[in-house]
Amino acid sequence: MSDKVDFKKTLDSYQARRGEFRILEVPSMRYLMIDGQGDPNDSPDLAAAIETLYPVAYKLKFASSRGLGRDYVVPPLEGRWWADDMEVFTGARDKTRWSWTLMIMVPSWLTDDMIASVIETVGTKKPPPRLDDLRTATLDEGLCVQTLHLGSFDDEAPVLNRMHEEFIPANDLRMSGHHHEIYFSDFRKVAPAKLRTILRQPVERTHR
Repeated sequence: MSDKVDFKKTLDSYQARRGEFRILEVPSMRYLMIDGQGDPNDSPDLAAAIETLYPVAYKLKFASSRGLGRDYVVPPLEGRWWADDMEVFTGARDKTRWSWTLMIMVPSWLTDDMIASVIETVGTKKPPPRLDDLRTATLDEGLCVQTLHLGSFDDEAPVLNRMHEEFIPANDLRMSGHHHEIYFSDFRKVAPAKLRTILRQPVERTHR
């Protein structure tokens, strides 16, 4: 059996440093996804989404290891966040107006049939709460800016302000997609001050 792959170490798109904004090309990747709306701090739908994504992600890992001889560390939980007015992210932070998609990346070598079979298996005994809402989709973000944030989610606003209002325009870029977060810490168990989160913003080049 081959060595276990850890995408957090092998994919450049999972690399970031605190205090550094980096421009990079993010490759097209496929994800397990569940959508929702509202304040993540008190959203039962968000908690149910997490309770659904992880059982499927781990079943896929085991199926890959047993059936294909390719083992890997389950990739981190990720989230895309947006609203009609982006000021709610960097200014008012009105989380009740947020929409979101929670996601876990699926390795490229897993086929659609294998994914469908695993989802069906997960649903046979005690289905997770939002299994019917689970979908798979490919995300192609392309050019992005990202950094590593250490600390509470509520302390992200100054970092995002610098990214959106200073770094991006200063590099002849403009925002072109949804705010994206990658959670290297389990925010259900880790103290807010110790959370490690990649903050990513898809961008496109301006023409002057």
